[in-house]
Amino acid sequence: MLGLMQDRPLLISSLIDFAAQYHGDVEIVSRSVEGPIHRYTYSDANHRARQLAQALGALGVSLGDRVGTLAWNGYRHLECYYGVSGIGAVLHTINPRLFPEQIVYIANHAEDRVLFTELTFVPLLEGIADQLSGVEAIVIMTDRAHMPETSLPNVHCYEDLLAAQDGGLQWPSFDERTASSLCYTSGTTGNPKGVLYSHRSTVLHSLSSCSQDVLGLSSHDSVLPVVPMFHANSWGIAYAAPMCGAKLVLPGMGMDGASIYELLETEKVTLSAGVPTVWLMLLQYLRESGKKLPHMSRTVIGGSAAPASMIEAFEHDYDVTVIHAWGMTEMSPLGTTGNLKAKMTNLDYSEKLRFKSKQGRAVYGVDMKITDDAGQELSRDGKAFGHLMVRGPWITKGYFKAEGGGVLDADDWFDTGDVATLDEEGYMQITDRSKDVIKSGGEWISSIDLENIAVGHPEVTEAAVIGVAHPKWDERPLLIIVRNEGSSVEAAEILKFMEGKIASWWMPDAVAFVEEIPHTATGKIQKLQLREQFAGYKLPTA
Repeated sequence: MLGLMQDRPLLISSLIDFAAQYHGDVEIVSRSVEGPIHRYTYSDANHRARQLAQALGALGVSLGDRVGTLAWNGYRHLECYYGVSGIGAVLHTINPRLFPEQIVYIANHAEDRVLFTELTFVPLLEGIADQLSGVEAIVIMTDRAHMPETSLPNVHCYEDLLAAQDGGLQWPSFDERTASSLCYTSGTTGNPKGVLYSHRSTVLHSLSSCSQDVLGLSSHDSVLPVVPMFHANSWGIAYAAPMCGAKLVLPGMGMDGASIYELLETEKVTLSAGVPTVWLMLLQYLRESGKKLPHMSRTVIGGSAAPASMIEAFEHDYDVTVIHAWGMTEMSPLGTTGNLKAKMTNLDYSEKLRFKSKQGRAVYGVDMKITDDAGQELSRDGKAFGHLMVRGPWITKGYFKAEGGGVLDADDWFDTGDVATLDEEGYMQITDRSKDVIKSGGEWISSIDLENIAVGHPEVTEAAVIGVAHPKWDERPLLIIVRNEGSSVEAAEILKFMEGKIASWWMPDAVAFVEEIPHTATGKIQKLQLREQFAGYKLPTA
């Protein structure tokens, strides 16, 4: 027997409709590429998204067509989120930090028919336009007064396209499993692969994001997603904020500490989200300026592990609760958040920090386990290392155009490529990427744990650890350090600082100092490049 409930499709257009109807006067604030701060409301955004949808129809875009964007976190990009997906087309957000040849590859692989670009990226596109085989039109996201002289073919002005439409479009209805958006992985090994989200998966992910034990978004919040809208749906915030009626503050291209602080302060931001590198810049700015964060109550840190020192700085120095989070492009991206359980309220802070430093516990909708190399599930004791496996309604079941072949096992588990532990309370901790784990004498050493401890040294800006060949132990850890500006801290001092914080056999065999550590387009440490850089490095213990 089936239930007697209405079967209405879960569509992305319903989110902006809801925001316009019930939170229509709530602000969306953007730092524009042209310079000024732009303000309007959810009601305005809904109307303009409908105008954009009409304009796309006039350009010949229809159900299933891919529409690419090269854009910052701004109001026009937000309109693309809803205007493109709202008519059943697929929003393909392109990371502009990728190499030009990667951008060409994914735009052609996605078969983008229309490409939206900020003024910032016009020169980039001019250099590759002749290689974009399927792009029929390029829309520059500005007004007529700021339209540049350009060699790009078939160029349109965004505001002119919208002005030609009345916004009277009614959002169409279709199967909720229809593809809504497309985001490619960073492609650190081989070509990037496309993750194709659906309307259903996106709405379910948004519902989870708003849950109190996840991000806890509500209409009382002013939220600033520093995490870019061109990467993994801005961690879902561009959808979750309208769902709950939160004020949305979009930083544009201003990602430095001073620019982020300005918006946090002027817009009374209560919740923000970004990667550790961004928060390092903000914390440095706060220390140098002596400023505080009177409005901000919590921040989400993900993308890579948040060092315990960073969590402590936010919570002790600025009274901002840190929500440590983990996910993947393949997971829409939310997988875990590090909110503490009620029974942990009275723990000593050092014990709280132990849990907060982990990536957190699975949110409802994500099943999670760790396995050995043979696929056998391992104990949830916080000690056993294993391959992190996930499944759920917003987790991929394959890559676009079947790149990479079958990615699920017989029971629909997806191998994240991460090595992790799970403890008795359900808290997961990433210890490494499978390809980055250091295997010394048959035992695993967590490079991430070593990095997080090393970066806690007051004279260390950034740290990375890689495995280096050793004649007796197969591999031993090499610690790579970027010193603070003006620092002359030596290896012995850093190793002394790490004593007692790790097992003795985990201690790095050597420390190398560099001017900078390479990062991927999404801000993660590029271990492959480091291994190439230190190929042939001879450890003093070898």
